[in-house]
Amino acid sequence: MKLSKLISKIKIEAIEGNDDIDICSLGFDSRKTSENQLFFAVTGTEKDGHGYIDDAIQQGATAIICERYPENLNEKICYVKVADSNAAIGIIASEFYGNPSSKLKLVGITGTNGKTTTATLLFQLIKNYGYKAGLISTVSNYIDNQEIASTHTTPDAVQLNKMLNEMVEVGCDYCFMEVSSHSIVQKRIAGLTFAGGVFSNITRDHLDYHGSFDEYIKAKKKFFDDLPPTSFALTNIDDKNGKVMMQNTKAKYKTYALKTLADYKCRILELGFAGMLLNVDGADVWTKCIGVFNAYNMLAAYATARELGIEKIEALRLLSNLHPASGRFECIRANSGITAIIDYAHTPDALENVILTINEICEKEQLITVVGCGGNRDKGKRPMMAKIASENSGLTILTSDNPRYEKPEDILKDMCEGLTPATKKKTLIITDRREAIRTAIMTAKSGNVILVAGKGHESYQEINGIRHHFSDREIINEIINEIK
Repeated sequence: MKLSKLISKIKIEAIEGNDDIDICSLGFDSRKTSENQLFFAVTGTEKDGHGYIDDAIQQGATAIICERYPENLNEKICYVKVADSNAAIGIIASEFYGNPSSKLKLVGITGTNGKTTTATLLFQLIKNYGYKAGLISTVSNYIDNQEIASTHTTPDAVQLNKMLNEMVEVGCDYCFMEVSSHSIVQKRIAGLTFAGGVFSNITRDHLDYHGSFDEYIKAKKKFFDDLPPTSFALTNIDDKNGKVMMQNTKAKYKTYALKTLADYKCRILELGFAGMLLNVDGADVWTKCIGVFNAYNMLAAYATARELGIEKIEALRLLSNLHPASGRFECIRANSGITAIIDYAHTPDALENVILTINEICEKEQLITVVGCGGNRDKGKRPMMAKIASENSGLTILTSDNPRYEKPEDILKDMCEGLTPATKKKTLIITDRREAIRTAIMTAKSGNVILVAGKGHESYQEINGIRHHFSDREIINEIINEIK
């Protein structure tokens, strides 16, 4: 595709060189640059792509998108100067791949908790309805039936548009994607056409990146601010920031709730480890999903289906066949009478939601909670996580969870700040996560519930920049089988 066409929709400050050239690929990693590539010089949080322009040219790049010109211009190269390289990537990537999002009904789900589950539920629902669909999520990406490993909640703009284009090519009609706050701020979703957006909730998370809760809220809100008038927006009105998200949206917006008046309503009638009975829009529906937080996710999926034009009776029927995403309140039942639950809960609010759901089904004293906090992330939530776990469990085991470049002992020390003299007496500190899980299982008796929180679907432990294979699910199954 001609460079002149690719850059026709971006705001250009200046051009040096000939833009009537063919571009074969897009990229922003000089190590992966190929012949006739358009290279984006991006100013990142750790590295500045402007320092790698010459490397990209040596590798075959023939055009450069940059925010400032390098000292020495190559007369054979076309340099396009823009105010924001990140924003340009999304718009140009969309153009390069034929604006695939405009050929799909693309729905974005954003919020702190529930993004993965809601997106996955919608993917299942539409597939069961008989349509081809795509999924972009933290757990995995799908191009209809083809699974692709997920490395980020929301991929970079080039990879994102490439996947959307592949969805179009295989005949997908819909795509459901998680929209992370990072992707909004970094403009990875620039240039995309959304048919709708869903807000789940917002609680403390990613403050290490955004700096403050207000900035985090602004990041989420921007997604809805940018939705076009032709799209719909659904917001959880039970969340105190639910209305805030809709303040400047041009989209047609509707509300959903469990506690307050809303366009879409739901009540929990029965709750157990096998599932729950919901009353959705006045009709009773049995679901395999468990907990108040999943009732919100189910309601969001139902409301989205209705906004996409699916009739009420059909949407309710489809809802009853859904199951949660991997690592989200995933139950493992042992012959010994022990129930183990794996959940991705890694924020105070998510952990509290999961624990309180378990407390509704069994006595608090029956619960053994294994939980840790990730390294090089928001330190403020560490004592909060320990406090929630220890106050609502019979036994708490604090352990390691992706320490990254921090010492696990330092993270655990921060967590212990949330313990009181009373809760310390029923809390164990076991740095080795495998040993912590083993201790929980060996300590448990028939009727006990073991919650292993924080990692969910993840199959690794990140230590000093290296990802070591580690799966909570595999370890739980292995140890439970040992004691049969």
